[in-house]
Amino acid sequence: MGRRRDRQASDAEFEALDPSSLAASGIADGVAARDAGAAAAAAADTEGPVTPSVPPDLTAAAFFDVDNTMMMGASIFHFARGLAARNFFSGADLRGFVWQQLKFRLGGEGTPEDIRQHREAALSFVAGRQVSELVELGEEIYDELMADRIWEGTRSLAQMHLDAGQRVWLVTATPLELAGIIARRLGLTGALGTVAEHEDGVYTGRLVGELLHGPAKAHAVRALAAREGLDLRRCSAYSDSINDAPMLSVVGTAVAVNPDAELRALARRKGWEIRDFRSGRKVARIGVPSVLGAGAVAGAVAAGAAYRRRG
Repeated sequence: MGRRRDRQASDAEFEALDPSSLAASGIADGVAARDAGAAAAAAADTEGPVTPSVPPDLTAAAFFDVDNTMMMGASIFHFARGLAARNFFSGADLRGFVWQQLKFRLGGEGTPEDIRQHREAALSFVAGRQVSELVELGEEIYDELMADRIWEGTRSLAQMHLDAGQRVWLVTATPLELAGIIARRLGLTGALGTVAEHEDGVYTGRLVGELLHGPAKAHAVRALAAREGLDLRRCSAYSDSINDAPMLSVVGTAVAVNPDAELRALARRKGWEIRDFRSGRKVARIGVPSVLGAGAVAGAVAAGAAYRRRG
């Protein structure tokens, strides 16, 4: 944990870290992948189980988005709620963070200044904190606020691939450490996530490369496929968002899960399979901050605090 993680690679070269650099939590240190300076991603290998009686399928794999695909709502928001409940930062800090998330998720990438502000907001609350501390808290918060929000239908799809001897990765803009926790708890192979820079085991508040979002996910999947010898024509990808159309388009089998309106329309045009595990068609984005105003954020903080008082 004592070295600066800033390794980067192109789609043609995806460098692996020395196994001795594995964190005590079992989450691999960041492996960065960059495409034309536009994307940054990392792989956290969790060594998920493969059914012993099934021979491994070495050239096929599955890639799952997290927010609203594998989990109800936004994983980073659930994590922030848990941190706020532990007085990790103030309610005002959380409101500022969620506002930046709203602008980014609902308004797209926006201007370079918007992207800069979003990057700063996304990491400001971890700057100066120990990586080990955040990983430990992430484990606790997963149990408290995330475990019950996993879509069983999507989890079953992931298990289907594992049972076929295939590897399964999460691909998400969520920070790598949190993405790795979710992947490990679900018994998956690992995760590709946004890489937060840290030095001597302490977060600097800067990113390695860019957020793993939009086209960056496709770049990261291609890089991983090159490293692992995967045939993308035999791979599958699952997402709820039109933002992940690039990732869905690079694999042989694309599945829209709990899709937003734009992705549903695109899936119909392209003949992609659609799976919707939400109860009722009126549900737009369960738990995602698209419905959050200042009052809802304050309510989330209060709910988190109340949860801690009950514990």
